[in-house]
Amino acid sequence: MISIDKKQNCCGCEACIQRCPKSCIQMQQDTEGFLYPVVDTESCIDCGICEKICPILNQSNEKKPLTVYAAKCKDESLRLESSSGGIFTLLANEIIRENGVVFGAKFNSKWEVIHDYATTAEELAQFRGSKYVQSKIGQSYQQVLHFLKGGGNVLFSGTPCQIAGLKLFLQKDYENLITVDFICHGVPSPEVWRLYLNDILHKRQSIPENIRFRDKRSGWKKYSLSISFKKMNTCTKKLTFAQSVYENLYLRGFLANLYLRPSCHHCPSKSFKSNSDITIADFWGIESLLPNWNDDRGVSLVMLNSPLGERIFGNINTTHQECEYREIIPLNPAIVHSAPAHIYRTDFFHDLNTHKYSISSLVLKYCFTPRERIKRIIKKWSGIK
Repeated sequence: MISIDKKQNCCGCEACIQRCPKSCIQMQQDTEGFLYPVVDTESCIDCGICEKICPILNQSNEKKPLTVYAAKCKDESLRLESSSGGIFTLLANEIIRENGVVFGAKFNSKWEVIHDYATTAEELAQFRGSKYVQSKIGQSYQQVLHFLKGGGNVLFSGTPCQIAGLKLFLQKDYENLITVDFICHGVPSPEVWRLYLNDILHKRQSIPENIRFRDKRSGWKKYSLSISFKKMNTCTKKLTFAQSVYENLYLRGFLANLYLRPSCHHCPSKSFKSNSDITIADFWGIESLLPNWNDDRGVSLVMLNSPLGERIFGNINTTHQECEYREIIPLNPAIVHSAPAHIYRTDFFHDLNTHKYSISSLVLKYCFTPRERIKRIIKKWSGIK
């Protein structure tokens, strides 16, 4: 049976829960706000299935992509609404046009991040844009299996460890499944996000209407976290909170690795071990490789990892240019390297659980000279001078 002796040995994909034949595994939140599986030992029949489908216990070999591209959507309005070049929406639209189903991460009514599916182009908007919180998979893997058995095409997008969990959950390959992951810096604690958002809303006595972690109003490289909300008890007064990546304290803590899941510091799915068909990301460093592409509106890095991925990408309408894999690694090191844990990560969560401090005050406490630190990180990622 699954037994988590060290927190770093669980990525929270929930594959074990969805495959357990006795439904004797439940996810429980720890003091850091992350979910971990707990087994009811009295109901467990010790079949070993949960161990066989764990992406940490069953890691694949490292790989390299078949082809690498810089790419962007030709629809400028769509590119503006996307985190980088708008490639995910184009891929998703292709599946929807074939009467398929697309899975992705969205906000629920409580502004938590969850996985869900869409069957129309209009529903895809909820998946668009980065969400710097670990999503709850729920029953998504079981839903994917249901649609696959029905014969329709399914596109599943998620973190590399979520893709790895899905592949192991399914226990076989399906020709009608397309998997898309992204270069993952790491997933922050959902509880940290909840506390941060509640603090923002409490100060303004407001209700959110839209949240964007990667608002491009100041450009692609100097993106902002923006929240559109309306005042409580009024239908007319609407406000917007927006802070750049240099200013926003939630983003500072995220980029400084202050509250990532422990497994993110020992990621089991780097170097394409997820076995995804397509990997997408921001093309940081585009100005050094393709300076003519550097318009600060967003460029996607697209890595095609299977013949199926190459075929699907070939069907969408993009501007793209092939690149050398060896040239992008120094500019996008998260492809192969896990994020190192912040030196004061343990102290941060200790203070958080005293309930005496806000998230913002703790980020200021433990991220020394935060503005200069974030400047160095962004410069490393995107070449800002």
